[in-house]
Amino acid sequence: MNARETRARYRLGVVSYFNTLPLIDGLQKLADVELVAAVPSRLISLLLSGEVDAALCSIVDYQLSAEPLRIIPAGLLGCDGSTMTVRLFSRVPPRRLTRIHCDVDSHTSVMLLRVLLHERYGIRPEIVDFDALRHRTAQGRDAPWPEAMLLIGDKVVTDSTPAIRYPFQMDLGAEWKELTGLPFVFAAWMTRPGRDVRTIAAVLDRQRRHNRERVEHFLRLEAPRHGWPIDLARSYLCEMLRFEWTPEMVRGVERFFALAHALGLVEANRGLEWAGAEEAAPAAAAP
Repeated sequence: MNARETRARYRLGVVSYFNTLPLIDGLQKLADVELVAAVPSRLISLLLSGEVDAALCSIVDYQLSAEPLRIIPAGLLGCDGSTMTVRLFSRVPPRRLTRIHCDVDSHTSVMLLRVLLHERYGIRPEIVDFDALRHRTAQGRDAPWPEAMLLIGDKVVTDSTPAIRYPFQMDLGAEWKELTGLPFVFAAWMTRPGRDVRTIAAVLDRQRRHNRERVEHFLRLEAPRHGWPIDLARSYLCEMLRFEWTPEMVRGVERFFALAHALGLVEANRGLEWAGAEEAAPAAAAP
């Protein structure tokens, strides 16, 4: 058995959306890394069961997890304003909403919606799980859509319902920025306590930095595969999204957790704890 075969392997839970490519593209080529793809809401169970060593989990799973988690400060998926791909569609003004069908793919987006609706309009509508892709497959492309729904991911751009049907729309990233003045973090690399992930933290950080120089590669090869027009994809990756921990990102996460706790959406507000590249954690958590 050669050195390549005996090298320690890391299993990473990832999401195969277009917006995660700056974080994960290229990792699949590394001999000591295996990627396990799933929708965001599934990744936390893969992490807690030990099926993966680290995962790009929804940020709210840090609070909702049955076990304490640690954040690896090697990258995130966030925004500083409009997201384009996390959007509420409604036939009625938001303040009149009583029920919303919410995409089952993301825990964080649903909780963010509940926080925003309460803070902005003082309402707490009923939340109904909704799988948009299964709905269309089971009932056909012309199946009736709910009065209000929250959609996330590539389908908001590539397979969304016509805007004319939903005159009231809310980009959750833009609403959060207007409410708080802070950026928002949707997902971050996480691991369980006791895991020595210093090596994989360094690998994740290096790949993210390398991918910053490869944006045109994503646009040329990957945008068409995911159904994105190249110009729109360039604006999305280069102007809207954020992938790196900063003090402002930390403050955004802490504000979100505080509001969710005040609203009773999380039982306890766990403080952020970091894992992996320990020398990077104090900088990330600096006030």
